[in-house]
Amino acid sequence: MGTYVPNTQEQKEAMLAAVGVKSVQDFYAGVPQEMLVDSLALPEGLSELEVRQKVTAMAAKNRVYGTVLRGAGAYRHFIPAVVKSVVSREELVTAYTPYQAEISQGILQSIFEYQTMICALTGMEVSNASVYDGASAAAEALAMCRDRKRNRAYVSACTDPQVIETMRTYCFGSGMALEVLPEKDGRTDPDALQSLAPDTACVYIQQPNFYGNMEDAKAIGEAVHATGAKYIMGCNPIALAVMETPAACGADVAVGEAQPLGLDIAFGGPYLGYMAATKAMFRKLPGRIVGQTHDVDGNTGYVLTLTAREQHIRREKASSNICSNQALCAFTAGVYMTAMGAGGLRQAAALSMSKAHYFADQLEKAGLKRLYGGEYFHEFVTECANAEKILKALEAQDILGGLPLNGNKILWCVTELVSREELDRVAAIVKEAC
Repeated sequence: MGTYVPNTQEQKEAMLAAVGVKSVQDFYAGVPQEMLVDSLALPEGLSELEVRQKVTAMAAKNRVYGTVLRGAGAYRHFIPAVVKSVVSREELVTAYTPYQAEISQGILQSIFEYQTMICALTGMEVSNASVYDGASAAAEALAMCRDRKRNRAYVSACTDPQVIETMRTYCFGSGMALEVLPEKDGRTDPDALQSLAPDTACVYIQQPNFYGNMEDAKAIGEAVHATGAKYIMGCNPIALAVMETPAACGADVAVGEAQPLGLDIAFGGPYLGYMAATKAMFRKLPGRIVGQTHDVDGNTGYVLTLTAREQHIRREKASSNICSNQALCAFTAGVYMTAMGAGGLRQAAALSMSKAHYFADQLEKAGLKRLYGGEYFHEFVTECANAEKILKALEAQDILGGLPLNGNKILWCVTELVSREELDRVAAIVKEAC
């Protein structure tokens, strides 16, 4: 980077002194020493052909299962061919923020349409298009709700553990207190809501929760609002096609992972966090928001709106440091929702749910009982004597089984891509393994 950073040694030393350190290395004092390296032993460069051969050999080590029964935050759904066809067009493959409205109408409109569809799914009044993933969206939602008198957040223990860890990181950095509401029978313990601290800013629940169970979201919302706190719901967007909207449950903010909306399961991403809120909260919503307007001739146009409160302009007053653009992923989700339509989304959700219930019945006949009762969407937990043995037996048959949990439990997931014949085959393998 020395070629691109024109600061002199004297200027560097002055900047280091101003922030109270002696060297650049001091900035990494909090990083474990074993993580630091003095130099990288890089080999000599390779030709294009050699690089291609090497990367192809590395890719051959990846394993793609024929049948997938694992979810836990990343879901394998059918993606119509038109989605990739549209979003792969070279004029649309960009992550650049569309600041200049006069030359960015196409991208701005695509973001606006995505926001509109997210609002339709959630029942909320405003949405953004800037958040990296569902965990980031959940953590950003906590920051939206804090104020001078309320600086404490609660999160249900039935939330995805990775989401909780992301929240802890954000709250540590901002000085916000975070407490976990206990679980009872696979759902948020309703009694715990009766003893929220007076400085509670918000309560977050996941719907369906990490174990696939449906929470009594409306009752929880009423209990939260009775304390004067804000109510945040993290929802699976496919489930929103058939379940009550967050708005109907009284949520002030709705967030979630939008990967099921047309984004492939890849090795770590890309993912897309959606965020939507009520009109009363829209000025606290972080990131990019596109609005519809008209030009002097009355033609419809699209612009970035509320930019005066954006993080890169008022950083010292900002409640968020999100200042990026997830337009390509948001555009993909928008094309997917357009291609599927309301009926297609409902069908995907209904098939996933009905197949999951059928599979749970077949597993019970094979010897695995559901751990929790009550309603669930397309994920559920079973108890078993030897989870590792069952999952290895499935893996040997090109089947990725559910996610193993502590205590010989398995979290299963079924989507519309898994056929009844596959589910029957899995149940037979499980029965034999048991």
